[in-house]
Amino acid sequence: MTKADVKSYAKHGDLIALVAGKEEIALSEGGESVWLEVIKKMDEVYADLIGYEADLERKNGELEAARNFIQSVIASVSDVLIVCDERGAILQVNPAFEALAGHSEAELKGAGVAALFVAEDEARAAAIVAGQARDPTSVELRFRTSNGPSDLMAINCSPLFDSDGRRAGAVFTGRPIGELRRAYEALHRAHVDLQQAQSRLVEQEKMASLGRLVAGVAHELNNPISFVYGNIHTLDRYRKAIAAYLEAIHAGASAKEREKLRRASGIDSILADLEPLIDGTLEGAVRISEIVKNLRRLSFSTKAPREAVSLSKVVETAAQWASRSKKAKARIVTDLEPELYASGQSGQIHSVLVNLIDNALDAVREAERPIVSITTRGENDCAIVIVEDNGKGVPEALRSRIFEPFFTTKAVGEGTGLGLWISYSIAHEHGGSIEYDTSPEGGARFTLRLPRATEAETRDLRN
Repeated sequence: MTKADVKSYAKHGDLIALVAGKEEIALSEGGESVWLEVIKKMDEVYADLIGYEADLERKNGELEAARNFIQSVIASVSDVLIVCDERGAILQVNPAFEALAGHSEAELKGAGVAALFVAEDEARAAAIVAGQARDPTSVELRFRTSNGPSDLMAINCSPLFDSDGRRAGAVFTGRPIGELRRAYEALHRAHVDLQQAQSRLVEQEKMASLGRLVAGVAHELNNPISFVYGNIHTLDRYRKAIAAYLEAIHAGASAKEREKLRRASGIDSILADLEPLIDGTLEGAVRISEIVKNLRRLSFSTKAPREAVSLSKVVETAAQWASRSKKAKARIVTDLEPELYASGQSGQIHSVLVNLIDNALDAVREAERPIVSITTRGENDCAIVIVEDNGKGVPEALRSRIFEPFFTTKAVGEGTGLGLWISYSIAHEHGGSIEYDTSPEGGARFTLRLPRATEAETRDLRN
């Protein structure tokens, strides 16, 4: 059978009958090769069909697994989920919303999504669904439930698009924020309470520091006040003698009587003594004024403007006050660079130095020859103060904690552990730093670095 014969059979519809064996097939050599080619093609097509079917079954299994995975994820999500079409009809909800609303998904399908919200939020929900925005919208709404309005919920509404990218509905997701908000408010209150407690502790530390200095300040004030008080009494006595002498002159006393009264009252010695008395009284008043001015330096106000602070003067005052308050037997040695000025607030710098010197005096109480040395020097844009002692120093294991609040190596009742922390904070607020290391004598050495005052600031101070 030739190819022409096969085509002829196919044309008249007898090829199937021929293959089915209803007619006898007489194959020539050429016809046999044609049939073999046909059978080969049929095998290839059948193999492709088997492959397509296997691939389709595999993809169908993957699709079913993905669908089950998505369903399990949706079911496990604690946030509520609502999917609606472009008209607002519900297409799907998750179990979390079923539990919240008290209705099954079958009962909710087809209902209007806006009706799920409480009356005052229904209009807003409808407007969101009807909107054409392509970006997510975040609102705070409440749902209707079988037990009344739900807790306030943070609702995120995202547009739903079809395969062509056209808007096909919306997806609502939400979670209750009432409990979260209450927890946040409680946390905020706790934070405020903590800040207030911290402020009270700082104030208590300031008062404790002030109390330690009272003894020295009282001694410093007592001397000039006693001096002024005694001079005032003497001046009052002189005033009375001069007033009696002037009254006699105005009464017309004779020259002999005036001379007698002058000698009896000691007018000449009074006049000679007036100038040193007045100068001494003024000196005492100036000393009192300086002490009061130094007292004002204890202010921790952060609103005071920055100014040039003479470190030599502040160091001398701080050392004097600290030693008076401690009644320390330690020798305080100073090596102060003249005309060295730091930029900052004198009161806060004074408080830092008082604290460092006070700690150094405590550290050398048990030393055989207690010495506290204070050095100042300028280095580029920094003004440096070094306070070191020959005490025992700080153990290696505790050095990383010395600037922590409430950490102290002193006995109970001798310190709150806030002094170095406050000093550390003040130094950093000034743009400087405090560092600790070991002095050559084995004691503690604290290095305070502060910004150096500018030429304009020092010029203002000198003027």
